[in-house]
Amino acid sequence: MAALKEKIGYGFGDMSSSMFWKIFSYYLPIFYSNIYGLSLEDTGVLLLVTRIWDAVSDPMMGVIADRTQTRWGKYRPYLLWISLPFAVCGVLLFTTPDFGSTGKLVWAYITYILMMTVYTAINVPYGAMLGVMTDDSDTKTVFSSYRMFFAYGGSFIALFAWEPLCAWFKEMTGSLTVSWQYSMIVIAAFCFVIFLLCFSMTREYIKSVSTVSIGKDIKSLLANVPWWLLIGAALCSNLFSTVRGATAAYFFKDYIGDGIFLSLGDFSLLFYAGLFLSVGEVSNMIGVVLAVPLSRSLGKKSTYISTMAALAVLSILFFYLPCTPSGFWLMLAMQVVISVCTGIVSPLVWSMYADVSDYAELKDGTASTGLIFSSSSMAQKFGGAFGGAAVMWILAAFGYNTAEGAVQTEEALTGLNLLMSWIPAAVAVLAMIVVYFYPLTKKRVAEVDEKLKKIRAAQL
Repeated sequence: MAALKEKIGYGFGDMSSSMFWKIFSYYLPIFYSNIYGLSLEDTGVLLLVTRIWDAVSDPMMGVIADRTQTRWGKYRPYLLWISLPFAVCGVLLFTTPDFGSTGKLVWAYITYILMMTVYTAINVPYGAMLGVMTDDSDTKTVFSSYRMFFAYGGSFIALFAWEPLCAWFKEMTGSLTVSWQYSMIVIAAFCFVIFLLCFSMTREYIKSVSTVSIGKDIKSLLANVPWWLLIGAALCSNLFSTVRGATAAYFFKDYIGDGIFLSLGDFSLLFYAGLFLSVGEVSNMIGVVLAVPLSRSLGKKSTYISTMAALAVLSILFFYLPCTPSGFWLMLAMQVVISVCTGIVSPLVWSMYADVSDYAELKDGTASTGLIFSSSSMAQKFGGAFGGAAVMWILAAFGYNTAEGAVQTEEALTGLNLLMSWIPAAVAVLAMIVVYFYPLTKKRVAEVDEKLKKIRAAQL
């Protein structure tokens, strides 16, 4: 059984990554369109192009990491080497230069592509570490749960603090663009420190060496049916969250409106996007805790399908919630339940990828953990790329107006509501269909684990 220190240390890694990722997913679209000064169409293309590059670069990094050999292991040293560039690039991303429209667009492409490249360089090895920290399937789920628990904790901190930080720095500096840059400096400094803690508190224990070439690693991967199905599942899972998350800032600004308070007797609470999203992150943490007992009882596959079915139903119900005091409370309650469900799904996907890695090693003799985990990251980023771009394009199709103080049409408001409800519901249904065909059941995973343990013991 892994030590508590290692579980917490491993969690710190995704805490840092997720703070950046959630800010990118939820606030970068509105930053580019409403503050930086790009059009919705240009923002959509930017998000798509940069995220596609980010996704494509993941397998490259996976291959590199698989063949790295240091005294610290294969994957762990990248946490040390890349943590500072990671923080610096985050700050550059939210820096608004004094350029013309073309110059600003070029700067946005350069800084976003650079940020995503650095993100890949640290996040892919971090994810692959799960495959070499333990050889027990249930322990992998435990590590994944700690990972996602801390990830959602970090996301909560970032999302809850982001708008107040921006408001504070705006009051201090008098500049909206500078306030976003300064807020990112605070977040980036924190993320730098906790990535270093992740490096110092974790270890690699499984020593696996690939017996085949890179070409055969890739050939094995492409013939791996469970891998393909999880690619689809991971893409859908991230697409679901990205569409709702990227829409939230617009939804609260124009569908709900500013200055809405939730009454708690003598106390009232401002109902804003940051509160909505951060409550979701806390609820995600509850889901992560539930993932371990549910997957042990039902199996990972059955738990995933059941949870996505619940997400589809809940998302559809969200469409019919009214903009009234009671409706706002129901929206918050629905966000809690939806987020508990997404919290269950997240560690399952990562743990299932570790199972797929073991399956590939048994089937083909490949030790391509980094390549396999990078494919998961790639799928998630494709989901984020298409999700973020789709939100921009759908808003444009419904006639959303990005001008400051603009009054949105009924058509635009309907588009916002669909992006929070029916559209993610359809994605959840697609995820269910994909995972239905996933062949690595609880029984099959146990068989793979047992055979691999014998093979690894014989190699010592």
